[in-house]
Amino acid sequence: MRIYGVVGWKNAGKTGLMERLVTEITGRGISVSTVKHAHHSFDVDHPGKDSHRHRIAGATEVLLASRNRVALMHELRDTPEPSLADLLARLSPVDLILVEGYKRDTHPKVEAHRAVTGNPLIAPDDPTVRAVASDTALDLDRPVFDLDDTVAIADFILSEVGL
Repeated sequence: MRIYGVVGWKNAGKTGLMERLVTEITGRGISVSTVKHAHHSFDVDHPGKDSHRHRIAGATEVLLASRNRVALMHELRDTPEPSLADLLARLSPVDLILVEGYKRDTHPKVEAHRAVTGNPLIAPDDPTVRAVASDTALDLDRPVFDLDDTVAIADFILSEVGL
């Protein structure tokens, strides 16, 4: 499977860029799955729901299925967080997997950057960042795109992965 990442510091525009890229790329007839890394605890079900009750009771995995979707929740409990490679192995085959976060992994990435955040760029110290999508002009040794130029960023990523 082809993998490409979107990285950046908090409030850099990663999620918005991911959303626009998925819409743009799937609109071209290319199948896309996404992986999102969260640095905090999160929940996809709610107290009182059957799946939540199963999990709280001690189930390691709870598979919730309907005619519209399937969700597999796996409680790590005392096991370490799985690597990106382990998580990717669980996904069904698609043309492209877009990964939000996992900035320390070695897959190719585009960095989302907003000047207003005051955060430094990741790109200068990370050769896996192949381009930057920014709201301000930058002088770098790799392509710099306007953060809102989704078509150009999608073209770049698809070219990079051979699609």
